[in-house]
Amino acid sequence: MNSAQQPAAPAAPLLVRSAEATVLSDAPGSLITLLADSDTTGGAFTTNRATLAEGTAGAPAHFHTRATEFFLVLDGALEVLVGEDVLTLHKNDFLAVPPGTPHAFAPAAGHSAEALVVFTPGMARFDYYRLLDRVARGEASVEEIKESSERFDNHYVDSPAWRAARAAAA
Repeated sequence: MNSAQQPAAPAAPLLVRSAEATVLSDAPGSLITLLADSDTTGGAFTTNRATLAEGTAGAPAHFHTRATEFFLVLDGALEVLVGEDVLTLHKNDFLAVPPGTPHAFAPAAGHSAEALVVFTPGMARFDYYRLLDRVARGEASVEEIKESSERFDNHYVDSPAWRAARAAAA
């Protein structure tokens, strides 16, 4: 096996204590707990915990060109757009969304939801979540989110299926 085929050296163990994690809000009732960004994982992954109160909007339809996004529902029920399908995930359900696949998520009607969200390979996303928090507090504009799409590999799309699902949930 030549050096190009050698597995990468394992990263050092990473521990994030709950009390030390940064918690942001991108909308009323929606919290993002920052756990590990690519700079602390050697680029292997980025992860956060999404806590969504009943009735919150969640994430609009979007896709990533470079990363697979994983969802593990920790509690409640999460409605997720995957391509043109809308699925309801319940506690302990797992979903992997490959690059290029439009997706969105929000708590299912009548439920709150908590999910562990992981991106691999890792990409520096914590600044994106900080931007969402600033927009929610009126300190930044939605235009800044649009302008950041390439930097954070977060490309918004229109989804009639997601719009219809969210209207039915309201």
